[in-house]
Amino acid sequence: MNKEVVIIGAGITGLATAHWLKKDGYYVTVIESNSEVGGSMVTERVDGYLIDFGPNSGLETTPLIKILVEDLNLREQFIYGSKAGNKRYILKNNTLQALPMNLKDFLSTKLFSTKAKLRLALEPFIGKSKDGYNQSISEFVTRRLGREFLDYAINPFVAGVYAGNPDKLSVKSAFPKLYRLEELYGGLIKGTIKGARERKRSGEKSKQDAAMFSFVDGMVTLPKALHSELGDKVLLNSTVTSVTNLNDKYQITYEQNNSKTKLEADVVISTVPSYIASSFLSNLDSNISSHLNDIYYPPVMVLYLGYDKKDIEQPLDGFGFLIPSKEKKKFLGALWSSVIFDNRSPEGKAAFTLFIGGARSPELFSNDNSKLIDEVIKEFETLMNITGRHEFVKSKFWKYAIPQYNIGYVEHENYFREFESNNPGIILGGNYVGGISVGDCIKNSEILFNKAKERLK
Repeated sequence: MNKEVVIIGAGITGLATAHWLKKDGYYVTVIESNSEVGGSMVTERVDGYLIDFGPNSGLETTPLIKILVEDLNLREQFIYGSKAGNKRYILKNNTLQALPMNLKDFLSTKLFSTKAKLRLALEPFIGKSKDGYNQSISEFVTRRLGREFLDYAINPFVAGVYAGNPDKLSVKSAFPKLYRLEELYGGLIKGTIKGARERKRSGEKSKQDAAMFSFVDGMVTLPKALHSELGDKVLLNSTVTSVTNLNDKYQITYEQNNSKTKLEADVVISTVPSYIASSFLSNLDSNISSHLNDIYYPPVMVLYLGYDKKDIEQPLDGFGFLIPSKEKKKFLGALWSSVIFDNRSPEGKAAFTLFIGGARSPELFSNDNSKLIDEVIKEFETLMNITGRHEFVKSKFWKYAIPQYNIGYVEHENYFREFESNNPGIILGGNYVGGISVGDCIKNSEILFNKAKERLK
């Protein structure tokens, strides 16, 4: 008898997992509640502007990305970011300062004081923390690198990646590689040197060394290609209402067009957000819902702006800029979208993607966000020395944006492993397990695939 796998969620993790399973000869069905695949990968083309409202790019941290591109015949769509995008800016005292990328630039930068630079040199001599995994990223960085480095490097970086609060994010769960450098090697500088050898052997790249990629028609190209390959094995507009035990299998009940349907599966892989998974997994475990619902997803608004290039006095020579919380602005940072990738704006125009809210300031939002948008645009135009009015504006509000791997997250991770052990054939995935980036999700799709294969033996 053929073994059946049901995947709940048609985001990039679920679709990539389905791809590996299908490629290996397994029967797989993907159930998705929305009318489109892709999850947070949402791309629109309006008036010559190409807008990614979710992930704007990925980092080629794993060979799996190229394998997917080859499998899906996306070679001509696959593009790398402009080298101009390698330059990153941090806002300090209302001035954009380039983030130093080498020792020479670090020694001359005005972003950090002489005292902060000397403090960084002490890092190899700092011992391990006694707090272990109960450290925030703020505590970890302040101890190892000093307060100024936290304020003007890590704080804005955390806002750019997680839209998060470094005082609350767990260093072990949110930045496991950073935590591992201290645990294995005793320090960040020593660990970075030795860790590079491990990555070389595995074929993986660190995020700071990995090439940035996207697609000619935006990030949604990847999930759409996976959907096309999987065809009618993807059930859209279908909401899973329960997963229950059925002898040695599982029964999945889903609702489509006000009609309930039941499926049987040997393995069920959930890749939807944790707060959605809690609604249909509670039948299997009385405590799983509290763990899943305890994961915080802050609200984030993505604001996309278009201008005539001649009205912008700030040189467009980088990836964009991030804003430390000390600068007290109403947004987290801005990507210079049309610098990073070609064809994101019409000829002679420039496109920008701004991020508002997150765990740093979730209280900003109201029922009518038009005033907030106007205030953010004014701040942005002042910082960028823009003399003309924007000619294009479009926004998208994510009520539940990025899962926060806050302190105590390890307790959830431990319980998730216990839950899977007690419910063989149920596998938890998605960006609240194993990382939030596109590269992380693709790497995790292979992990889910291998877990499923093990269960199907």
